[in-house]
Amino acid sequence: MNIHIIQHETYEAPGAYLNWATKRNYNVSFSKVYENDKLPDNIDFIDLLIVMGGPQSPNTTLEECPHFDALAEITLIQKCITAKKAVVGVCLGSQLIGEAFGSKFNHSPEKEIGFFPISLTEDGIKDEKVNHFGSVLNVGHWHNDMPGLTKESKILAVSEGCPVQIVSYSNLVYGFQCHMELTTEVVSLLIESETDLLAKSKQYQFVQNPETILSYDFSEINEKLFQFLDKLTEAYKR
Repeated sequence: MNIHIIQHETYEAPGAYLNWATKRNYNVSFSKVYENDKLPDNIDFIDLLIVMGGPQSPNTTLEECPHFDALAEITLIQKCITAKKAVVGVCLGSQLIGEAFGSKFNHSPEKEIGFFPISLTEDGIKDEKVNHFGSVLNVGHWHNDMPGLTKESKILAVSEGCPVQIVSYSNLVYGFQCHMELTTEVVSLLIESETDLLAKSKQYQFVQNPETILSYDFSEINEKLFQFLDKLTEAYKR
């Protein structure tokens, strides 16, 4: 398997996605756009495209962030979808997938930073790639927005603060507004990048303080993410 990861910022690292690919001995390539890496011109070598998160939104312009070309990323995602590649988007990445399908992203009702439960919907319980998450699972969150939906897409999980947490756009294309890839290293980077997190934890209902976030055991959600990715890649091979 050839995995290509688009990473928008140092602190929005792939974490458990990269750990999974490494453990499976898959080939991994990157477009670290914050280092001005170019996006792939040719997608023939890609089996699974993973688009990570970032502080940007799909509406962010090149003037606002010169290293983030939303339109170019959306076009690449569209190419991968058309070519029946597997595609996973995380946070911003999930919103870009929605845009690739022609659906605009939305602002989430609540800012969520920390670890809060998601609940699988009926569609989620029926989805063989995610139903091993269980009906309720504590996962990571670090967002203000959520992906748009199409007529064909299915919401697989929701949280109290956000009604669109996991979306299946097709059998091979999934958007995760939530973060199951977090590790101690990645969370430390995110906390360092977040301005006034302690103050925000006192202001917002679904924002935790740094100490609480760092105390979380990431092993369960990482392992469940591994299982999802194994199922997704098996579906791609078929």
